[in-house]
Amino acid sequence: MLTGLNHLTLSVRDLDRSVVFYRDLLGLRLHARWERGAYLSAGDLWLCLSLDAGAAISASGYTHYAFSISQEDFPAFAARLRTAGVAEWQHNRSAGDSLYFLDPDGHQLEIHVGSLAQRLAACRAAPYQGMAFED
Repeated sequence: MLTGLNHLTLSVRDLDRSVVFYRDLLGLRLHARWERGAYLSAGDLWLCLSLDAGAAISASGYTHYAFSISQEDFPAFAARLRTAGVAEWQHNRSAGDSLYFLDPDGHQLEIHVGSLAQRLAACRAAPYQGMAFED
């Protein structure tokens, strides 16, 4: 059973400009940044900014909406989506189980096991290239 929205990942053209906007203008808390991204939060909302320096941000970018799911529910839920023939748009390359899939209109979605705190702990153990932590 899905338990809520897990995180938002937004493709951005200019990472510095976007960090300033979300941190300084909107007041989100910056947790970490690296050459191609940043992790911020607003209360329980986890926001990832992912550098996509292409001319236009499009559906082929990394922008997607992720829903939280428990570790125990993940395998059956993922199998249900795959059995239904739901298209997958990416393979998981990050900490925690994830399934990246498309809705009927092509919106990029994800089910994800884990939290921002768990992701930050994994990143502290194996940081992304150029990553620096703010706390």
